[in-house]
Amino acid sequence: MSASPFSAGRGDDLRGVAAGFFAFTAWGLLPVYWKQLQDVPPLEILCHRILWSLVFVGLALTVGRGWGHSRALLKEPRKMGLLACSGLVLGANWLIYIAAVNTGHVLESSLGYFITPLVNVLFGALFFRERPRRLQFLALLLALAGVALQLMLLGRLPVVALSLALTFGTYGLLRKIIRIDGLTGLFAETLVLALPALAYLLFLQGRGTAAFGAGPAARDLLLVGTGVVTSIPLVAFAFGTGRLRLTTIGFLQYLSPTISFLLGFFLYHEPLEWARLVTFALIWVAIALYSAESLLLLRRPSPEGRGR
Repeated sequence: MSASPFSAGRGDDLRGVAAGFFAFTAWGLLPVYWKQLQDVPPLEILCHRILWSLVFVGLALTVGRGWGHSRALLKEPRKMGLLACSGLVLGANWLIYIAAVNTGHVLESSLGYFITPLVNVLFGALFFRERPRRLQFLALLLALAGVALQLMLLGRLPVVALSLALTFGTYGLLRKIIRIDGLTGLFAETLVLALPALAYLLFLQGRGTAAFGAGPAARDLLLVGTGVVTSIPLVAFAFGTGRLRLTTIGFLQYLSPTISFLLGFFLYHEPLEWARLVTFALIWVAIALYSAESLLLLRRPSPEGRGR
């Protein structure tokens, strides 16, 4: 019997599988958290998320004794410039996601994260001259057909889904170029965003329109907790990626949008018109093809194995 792609097979560590499972499950459940802050404007939530993430990532670096990498990074202006760009893209992704969830677009946001791996294939072809394999190319065509079908039948593009896929795909592209560990990079990104975030929150405080400190204590704790729900899954992800094969990570990443889809449909009862369902179906078929390609490559004997 062949090993499941979720199992800790050759090259995987059980602790890595557990950490990856936790990270992607936590990201999938995030809509439940953001829904508790529906009375707070998305931009204000984002600013708290940036500032409290900076605090908790700083704590993680302290525990993991990773400050040496951060200090060295400050002496590399090119990397800091690229991290500033990746930070802005990440901030845009966070803002779109929070706004989407709190305006009743959980289903469409899950579609965006289903599309993201296919956007990565497209970016690999455009920027790194990585030639898509046959099944990957077919998966891209199916995803494009799904988006085009929604445009024709509903008269609009899935803007939220495309925005999330493109911003997160761009973020991944930039981080691939920068080549830096997850925690150090995230600290630099949130550090770049922290000053404008703090300035905006102080502006709201000065106007007397800030949510923090002006309502129930539970809401204040939830705003502080935005740093926790951001940082802990990222720490788990950083721990897991070093102990897992890329193929395993590729399969685990579908946990997050799957959970979000189930939440949007069953818990929040968002409408799923047949045209949107067909779009989802085409994307799911595309993902199946993409995953099948990964499994075929995984099972193919390596050149070294063929020579023995």
